[in-house]
Order: sequence, then C-alpha cells, then structure tokens
Amino acid sequence: MKYLYEFFRDPFGTLRIKLSDEIKLFADFIEDIPTEEEADEYIEIVDNVLNGLHEKFEIQLNATSVLIKKDMTVLEHFFRYEEPYENEMETEEFKELMLIWKSKIPERFKKNEN
Repeated sequence: MKYLYEFFRDPFGTLRIKLSDEIKLFADFIEDIPTEEEADEYIEIVDNVLNGLHEKFEIQLNATSVLIKKDMTVLEHFFRYEEPYENEMETEEFKELMLIWKSKIPERFKKNEN
C-alpha cells in the first residue's frame, strides 16, 4: 500500500482506520463496510472496473460515495463542513485498502485484550 495507514481503537473500543491526509476521507467509506461479504462484493465491483466489464461504477454509502474508474477512484463526502469534500486515489490502491480492511473486520468489535 502506497499510502500510510494505521488502526486504532476509539473510546468505545471499536477498531478504526486512520489514513494519510491526502486520502483521509476514504476512512469514512471503509469503516462503513461491516462484513467480509460486503467487502468481497465491493472488491468484485472494483475488479470488474479494472478488467473493463464496467467503464465506471458508483457505490453510495451513509455519508460517502465512490466513483470507481479504471485508473482513479474519487470519493465524495456528503456531510463535511470544511474542504476537502473529495479525495481521490488510484483504483488499485483503493482495492488494496479494501483488502486490508477486510482482513481486520473480524477484529472490529472485539474488546482490546491489553
């Protein structure tokens, strides 16, 4: 993964992801993916765009939408009060970010053992 990221637990003990500033809005999209099955569905959509089955594809979640194109994925955040309202990243990196998140989903709501 070309972008920096780290996982942390919020005050409620839920696992969250912090992303580097240039893609930080993608965290709101990623954290809205609750199950490995849903992650697989979105990863398949990305693969379909990368393989040319779809020219582009939009996924809209609670506060964000992503427009996936072959080279770039653009995220729009609906409820931000300050700029930036959009971030973009390479679609291959977006797929890798979803794979990373998928691997952490089973730990998301487990209590921190420390």
